[in-house]
Amino acid sequence: MSLLDILTFPDEFLKNPVRPVENIDGSLQTIINQMAETMYHAPGVGLAAIQVGLNKSLLVYDIAPQEEGKDLHVLINPKIIAQEGQIISENEGCLSVPDYRADVPRAARILVEGVDREGKPLRFEADGMLAIVLQHEIDHLNGTLFIDRISALKRQMYTRRVKKQLKHQGE
Repeated sequence: MSLLDILTFPDEFLKNPVRPVENIDGSLQTIINQMAETMYHAPGVGLAAIQVGLNKSLLVYDIAPQEEGKDLHVLINPKIIAQEGQIISENEGCLSVPDYRADVPRAARILVEGVDREGKPLRFEADGMLAIVLQHEIDHLNGTLFIDRISALKRQMYTRRVKKQLKHQGE
């Protein structure tokens, strides 16, 4: 397998909602495997297809502690059907928003629908860390970054820092 390149802010592609997956075939299975390998290598707990430049409604995640081994999950065409309550996702980070963490308001509990990598329908409730990770990754599929959910001032400060770094790299 080969690692995929992770797009980072301010790449405009990350702002686009993705298209639904229509065919679950061998090429999609290869993409899923590459995304999983990329996520583990990064290291991260979730990765949406858009983050690796793919216009597909697909995400992978694994919130199991490293010492317990891998527990990969795949969600194709996921949708949050219902949500309730509110929690603060403390110190949330993102592979596409490097070197930045922030507290992000999230729903405490969600109901998610989608299909697994074999095309079997899934419908389940999530809370805690799983709910946070799924909201974060599904946001990606809708063209939303976690920094879009923080205060405008914090977002502007991060944006200025990134633009300054990119300017210095280009010199």
